[in-house]
Amino acid sequence: MNARDQSRDSYRIVTDALTARVGPPRYPRSPEQWTNYLCPVHEGDGQHHNPSLGVRYDPKQARTIVRCWARCDDEEVVSRIGLRVRDMFDRLPERTHDTTRTTTPSPSSGSPRRSVTGGRSAPPATTPRGRGGSNGVSEPGRVASPVERAILAARFPILNKPDLGVRTGRPETVDSYIYRWPNGRVEGAVHRVLTPHEHGHAKSFWQAHWTGSEWERTGFAPIPWKLADIRQALDTGREIYVCEGEKDVQHANRAGQIATCNAMGAGSWTEQHARWLKGAARVIVVADRDRPGYRHAARVADSLTGRVGEVRVVQARDGKDLADHFAAGHDLSDLDPVPYLDRAREPRFRPAPVNHGRPPRQRHH
Repeated sequence: MNARDQSRDSYRIVTDALTARVGPPRYPRSPEQWTNYLCPVHEGDGQHHNPSLGVRYDPKQARTIVRCWARCDDEEVVSRIGLRVRDMFDRLPERTHDTTRTTTPSPSSGSPRRSVTGGRSAPPATTPRGRGGSNGVSEPGRVASPVERAILAARFPILNKPDLGVRTGRPETVDSYIYRWPNGRVEGAVHRVLTPHEHGHAKSFWQAHWTGSEWERTGFAPIPWKLADIRQALDTGREIYVCEGEKDVQHANRAGQIATCNAMGAGSWTEQHARWLKGAARVIVVADRDRPGYRHAARVADSLTGRVGEVRVVQARDGKDLADHFAAGHDLSDLDPVPYLDRAREPRFRPAPVNHGRPPRQRHH
């Protein structure tokens, strides 16, 4: 085994465990690309399903990422295949000890508290014990990141996936979203599928790549949706909304705004997506009101910082996403800034007026 293979130990462990639990993937791909397996949480019943658990290896972080597109909890997925969160990492990061700090007793408990000056200091905001980082790894005492602070402030409840009961019908594709290059050439598509069950419908997604002559059921190049609209916004100075999914993009379009998203929802935004928005005057990231939504919005905003003029991070006034926001009777001016993620100073979010034409040219005297 060469060094490159050894660096993917976590990928081998996770995929071997998944294969033993739910069977091999229908369309295997390279480790650094998404490969879909049946989800052991909601698709491990032995019946026919469209695989909705994506697995890929991240060489920069030396870890394997698992993501259920139906939003099953990552830790529960790993637990169902007999693994722990630490098995998703090739090697856990080593803790470093800061020898420059001194300690002083805490006045309340008598236990040492670190202080740079040697005097009494207030403790930094830390992540709660047991569920600290965004990947679920417990890191007691670590200073919380902005997205972790935002999640703590929002007090999101821990939701269990509802039991939909036995499947009662065949999966049905209800929407297809075509991804094109700026010149109109088709690159791929995302298909939204609903499968009827006793107590509702299970939602899932799958991708297809257009080869020029046929569709292949696999992933495609990481380009944002509606690239032609993005180009128009860059040319005219209009603001761009970045949503978590295609459905919300369509709602923003109906409100007269230019909007985009990446394929396959939360957690799939990359630097390649961000490059297409470089030079935009203003980008509004609309976060879904849940843990994955906040993490996704933070990732999008971070990737755009320094590439665009202004980045705002907002959320629905009511409900979970932009569709719920409009359904509750609100408009874009009612979107609320996300504490800790929205970096602008304005206390309220104010969308720019819609200007479909090019900005007026300045006269030079």
